[in-house]
Amino acid sequence: MEVELGMHTIRSYGTTVARSHKHDWFILLLLVVIEIILNVIHPLYRFVGKDMMADLKYPMKDNTVPVWAVAMYAVLLPIIVFNLFYIWRRSVYNLHHSILGLLFAILITGILTDSIKLAVGRPRPDFFWRCFPDGKDLYDQFSNVVCHGKTDEIREGHKSFPSGHTSYTLVQIRFILPSCSTINIFILPSSAVNASPAFRLSSHLF
Repeated sequence: MEVELGMHTIRSYGTTVARSHKHDWFILLLLVVIEIILNVIHPLYRFVGKDMMADLKYPMKDNTVPVWAVAMYAVLLPIIVFNLFYIWRRSVYNLHHSILGLLFAILITGILTDSIKLAVGRPRPDFFWRCFPDGKDLYDQFSNVVCHGKTDEIREGHKSFPSGHTSYTLVQIRFILPSCSTINIFILPSSAVNASPAFRLSSHLF
């Protein structure tokens, strides 16, 4: 069913728009399931030799930017911006597609990032303390580590590359900057705006 573009509110047209894109939301749920599975699967436990440990003995600390903060700036902040546009434009169609597109981008980015993490298995800088929490290192006959730390910490210790924080930040920037340009938050010459593919795309989305 085609949805007529116009000044429609959530109350008057929200259900219709959501139903017309029910297949998109179903695919989104499948992506959520895939992402959950990827976070359960163990990564490649690549060879980590004794001579490599000099670069892997950084102190084990909590994330400088916690996971909940990543969700705040990568998901909630763009959604807040989209809602501001909704208040201004009163177009539930644009609001729905902006949020749906953001969620798709976040999940696809997460799936690609986590898939590479699992395939590469690169150790984190604090891998030594994840593998040997008591500081007593142990190696097999091939000089590969024999870890005796917590399973979850060792598993996460093999997910150094690529950075999830960086991936989600790039997604957020990709959605926020073109959105801001449509209400002239940034003062740019018209020639620069017309020449940029990102700004041209944003004019179709909003």
